[in-house]
Amino acid sequence: MKINSFSIIGGDKRQLAAANAILLDGCAAFISGFDRIKLEEAENISVAEAAIYSEVIILPLPVSKDSETLNAPFSSEKIKLDDDFARLMQGKKVFCGMKDRLLKTSKLWNSNNVYDYFEREEFAVFNAVPTAEGAIEIAMKEYPGTIQGSRCLITGYGRIAKILASMLKGIGANVTVAARKKGDLAYASSFGYQAVDINKMMECGHFDIVFNTVPALIFDARMLAHLCEEAIVIDLASAPGGVDIDSAKRLDIQVIQALSLPGKAAPKRAGEIIKDTIYNMLEEDNE
Repeated sequence: MKINSFSIIGGDKRQLAAANAILLDGCAAFISGFDRIKLEEAENISVAEAAIYSEVIILPLPVSKDSETLNAPFSSEKIKLDDDFARLMQGKKVFCGMKDRLLKTSKLWNSNNVYDYFEREEFAVFNAVPTAEGAIEIAMKEYPGTIQGSRCLITGYGRIAKILASMLKGIGANVTVAARKKGDLAYASSFGYQAVDINKMMECGHFDIVFNTVPALIFDARMLAHLCEEAIVIDLASAPGGVDIDSAKRLDIQVIQALSLPGKAAPKRAGEIIKDTIYNMLEEDNE
């Protein structure tokens, strides 16, 4: 990889960890948008300086939460995503999460120079591990019993669900996987989990802990009443999630919406995953 200067602009502790990982690789890493946090490895500089000093710009995941400003929780001032910001980044390779939000902020963006690391398969797979660990950490904190011997339901059988099911089984939980695809149910059954069609979950009785990974409304009032009378529901699906929150409140069911767990549960590893994914993309771009 020929590129050796990077600027990390905005983001949370994941981006700081990515910067530290880049520095450990012997590359230059500049940081902007972190004046509200103590930095040990690098000095916080302005966005304009960060753009000047580097060949690659690394922006957050998501790049913006309001489609107007950069996602920069550690910046004392809002960083506007407008023509001026886009103009500073011209000629740079820009990496971010959910790049469509960035491209909408200015017509000056060249989509050929903007890359979305959130869309990469290796990023999703590696992030499934800290997500699963974070979900189990929440369950251990909120559930009054032990995970060992508890009845756990996982809806969906994608990347996160596969790793989560394995971890739960490893600590002695009774794991049920609910999915739509026959192939997913076959795989789940072959790994020793109880497998059930997602449309027949109400026949399974009650559970102690429910983990939802499906980004669609699965748990409406009827489903909640049958499956989750005394359960804790941990929703891992991206917004708006898979649980009818209003119905859960009426039924007095505890729902925990657990988004961005890698950045919360394991920011160091999450930052390394961002760095490794961007390195992979740069190498492919140079081939």
